[in-house]
Amino acid sequence: MHALIQRKIESFVFQNLKVFPVVALLGSRQCGKSTLSKMLAGKIPNFLYMDLQNMSDLNKLSDPYLFIKNNKESTICLDEIQKMPEMFSILRSIIDEDRRNGRFILLGSASRELISNSAETLAGRIGLIELTPFSISEIGYLKEFELYKHWFRGGYPESYLSANDSDSNLWRENFIRTYIERDIPQLGFQLPALQLRRLLTMCAHSQGQILNSFKLGESLSLTHPTIRRYIDLLEQTFVLRTLQPFIVNVKKRLVKSPKIFVRDSGILHRLLQIDGFNDLLGNPIFGSSWEGYVIENILSIAHDWTPYFYRTASGHELDLVLTRGKKVIAVECKASTAPQLTKGFWKAINDVGAEMVYVIAPISDMYPVKENVFVCGLNQFLKTLFP
Repeated sequence: MHALIQRKIESFVFQNLKVFPVVALLGSRQCGKSTLSKMLAGKIPNFLYMDLQNMSDLNKLSDPYLFIKNNKESTICLDEIQKMPEMFSILRSIIDEDRRNGRFILLGSASRELISNSAETLAGRIGLIELTPFSISEIGYLKEFELYKHWFRGGYPESYLSANDSDSNLWRENFIRTYIERDIPQLGFQLPALQLRRLLTMCAHSQGQILNSFKLGESLSLTHPTIRRYIDLLEQTFVLRTLQPFIVNVKKRLVKSPKIFVRDSGILHRLLQIDGFNDLLGNPIFGSSWEGYVIENILSIAHDWTPYFYRTASGHELDLVLTRGKKVIAVECKASTAPQLTKGFWKAINDVGAEMVYVIAPISDMYPVKENVFVCGLNQFLKTLFP
């Protein structure tokens, strides 16, 4: 069923395979890495898939040099590479003996920082690509119902494609529990499961707010450095995102701490025990949920842009500032079909020097409100900037 949804990243994977001997697809567990690799298998001759969680495949790699030499004409895909971090130095030796591009595809459920400093081990030999859960640009939508479904359930394939919300809720609850109780310990971090669940839930309540490590630490009886270490781990396993502030040379007091988001909207809603879209409508997190949903969908394809938020002490604010070279685009997220724009919004546009401004709302059209300032739906924005 998942194969029906074409992954936008596929062409970028092939582009990287032409340039690098190794391509690493990194992303959270269950985001669709293995399914994508099987889609690639039908398009790559001599594709060999190895699951490092499978004892039979692990046994075949007991002598990696011999195995790879015996399959030197194949493109070898190693799934769950974080289970065997020593493979990075082995691959480096093999590649340096016979450098051909497109030889290896690595799939991992942790960031490159957590996988044995792979970027340094294979520097110049590896293309690193992050695969996110399904984005709105991949599933598309013809009716508002599809947007609301994707927003409520999030983009994890099993959650989004569930028969109903109840099944989706059950899958996401199991995902959170397995992530905390199995995935984190398997990466070598022995953190109390109850404490980690409480931290994740508090981060969900803080969706789109300035990260206050001291306040979180006080609530959990943990030190500020411990909270930062936990947050970093949750970021490096693709569950949280911290968005850095946009610092411009203006004579204003700027907020300099990052904002925090639970990346997948479905996981956010499960952490907050929101059982359906109607419950979300009446929840105080409604606006922040839309903000995180919009930002995550934009960043899933805005690979060449650097994201920030902008906020001054006096309340001038923009939810997302995208920069590339000297280009600056501002985005404001409004969870209303008739968004109202404040004075602080207009002043923030002048502060950051944005050349184009988009107010993204849950609508299906686009219209101007001022020169170079548009109100539009999320799909319309993505099609305009990333056709």
